[in-house]
Amino acid sequence: MDGVTVINHPLVQHKLSFMRRKETSTAGFRRLLREISTLLCYEVTRDLELTMETIETPMVEMETPVLEGKKLVFASILRAGNGLLEGMLDLVPSARVSHVGVYRDHETLQAVEYYFKAPESLSERLVIVVDPMLATGNSSIAAVDKLKERGAINLRFVCLLAAPEGIKNFREAHPDVHVYTAAIDSHLNEHGYIVPGLGDAGDRMYGTK
Repeated sequence: MDGVTVINHPLVQHKLSFMRRKETSTAGFRRLLREISTLLCYEVTRDLELTMETIETPMVEMETPVLEGKKLVFASILRAGNGLLEGMLDLVPSARVSHVGVYRDHETLQAVEYYFKAPESLSERLVIVVDPMLATGNSSIAAVDKLKERGAINLRFVCLLAAPEGIKNFREAHPDVHVYTAAIDSHLNEHGYIVPGLGDAGDRMYGTK
């Protein structure tokens, strides 16, 4: 699928299978989400640009590669995005963080914004937007809209699961934003949930249902 990368690493697929199981506990779900997010982060950042820097080892002086440019930004779509955010910060602790508060109205399935906070100079940073589910795509589209309004021009979107309908909607709205996901599931049900899916990621992560 154009503009979409499915991360099919065996460890990603293994952990995702355990997350899908309805008997997985809140603690287990949260732990697995943090673990899998680190693996997803590894894949989405594999082509970051490097520059050379002179350092001294205990033995000699040498030229060695370091990340080039301003620190990247992880943009978490609240609240479930924070589950991916934590694991990614384990891997890139110096990253800046943006929070985008968007929830889905369960009657209209449309996105409702309630909070936004982002670091400065978004136009000069890679912004990696994170949310476990790309279902209808409405919340993700709204979040990326807001980030672009604040100047972001280099964005990527990372999720655990995506529905074909969500991918279609998201790519039509933001064809310049590449999508990274661990799986593309079958479809959305009449309530806008991904099938077979794993339920509501936020509720399962925080034990609210």
